[in-house]
Amino acid sequence: MLKRPFFALGGCLLAGVLVSASLLASDETVGQASQSVEAQQAQSAIQQQIDTADEETRAALEELRRLERETRQMDAANSSLSGRLASEAERQQRLSRALDTLSDTRAALPLIEQDMTQQLIRWIETDLPFLRDERLARVQTAQAGSGAESVERITDLLEAWRVELEYGRTIDTWRGRLAIEDMPAREVEYLRVGRIGFYYLSPDGREGGVWDVESGAWQALNESARREVRNGLRIADDQRTPGLLRLPLSITADEQQGGQQ
Repeated sequence: MLKRPFFALGGCLLAGVLVSASLLASDETVGQASQSVEAQQAQSAIQQQIDTADEETRAALEELRRLERETRQMDAANSSLSGRLASEAERQQRLSRALDTLSDTRAALPLIEQDMTQQLIRWIETDLPFLRDERLARVQTAQAGSGAESVERITDLLEAWRVELEYGRTIDTWRGRLAIEDMPAREVEYLRVGRIGFYYLSPDGREGGVWDVESGAWQALNESARREVRNGLRIADDQRTPGLLRLPLSITADEQQGGQQ
């Protein structure tokens, strides 16, 4: 009878031990759960740092690429600009050299103009005497240009030279007055063959002549030569197919060579 309480007491003690063991197990579980949450939070924080670092790295790389593109564009622009600046510098140098000589050129223009005028007048006066008044008037008009600058007058003189040179490559005919010493002036037909032959023929074809440079006078033509002059007049008027004209020349071979030199 005396041993039962002991067992009862012993049973209470065992129950207490079991409860304490359960409480300890529960505390360990809670501790482990807490540690797991903290580990997850730490891992999340680390991952967030990694993600942030990755974004910053990508942004830095993109900025670097942009800067490289801009650098290449600036290099290309600078290269192009350098070329343009070099060309402009060369052009400015040419303009500067031209301006340096401009005053000398302007000062020389009146002398050039005067020399051109004198040579052209001298050429006309020593040339065959065809249309002499018209040709001299052309030179005087070009040289006298009212209010014109020397450059413009020189341009007109060059045009007069061009007309004179053209006379040497053409054949021409016209009607005009002929005055010979001891004979009344009369209407005749003139024929010019380049600068080597100058002729006239009366309207009835019974009189004709060739200008002789050596004597400075008209020389009479015989009937055969007058027929050739008539053929030349028709050729000049496009009334006959161009052909060989057998006519005496106004100049000699020596005079022709002298005029070409």
